[in-house]
Amino acid sequence: MAETKKKNEWIEWGKAIFIAILLAFFLKTFVFATSIVEGESMVPTLEDGERVIFNKFVYLFDEPDRGDIVIIQRPIKNYVKRVIALPGETVEMQGHQLYIDGQKYNKTFVSEDAINHTGNFGPIQVPENNYFVMGDNRAISKDSRNGLGFINEDNIIGRSEIIIYPFDKWSMTR
Repeated sequence: MAETKKKNEWIEWGKAIFIAILLAFFLKTFVFATSIVEGESMVPTLEDGERVIFNKFVYLFDEPDRGDIVIIQRPIKNYVKRVIALPGETVEMQGHQLYIDGQKYNKTFVSEDAINHTGNFGPIQVPENNYFVMGDNRAISKDSRNGLGFINEDNIIGRSEIIIYPFDKWSMTR
């Protein structure tokens, strides 16, 4: 009787561990994943070496919105950038001021120094199913202005949600 009870207990533990592994695999594959920020293109919002959790599920039912920090999948490496202009919008920078469809866009997430080092560009029309992205550290960011080009909706694999490392920097990234 005691042996049967022990055997049943081991079977129950095995089932629980198996379910936990399946759940973790499902969450990592379809819902959340981690990414390491490389470089300083998103300073001051995200810094080099920080680890973030990004939400892979959110864009299955919704579309990226202006201000979202997104993970962009490219063949060699992934990029972390901020969505600035949406499909069909016109974006331009004139006199250290960003305009979207002719309206001034105030950016609370960009430092004054970064604004002052952002050169003029545009107007640029964003094609359908594409996004215009920039790093928060505009002076050194490789983004839609200079190398990444427009970002196709299919290449956006998630939205950054939480900084998890270093531990003293735990916070939401929005």
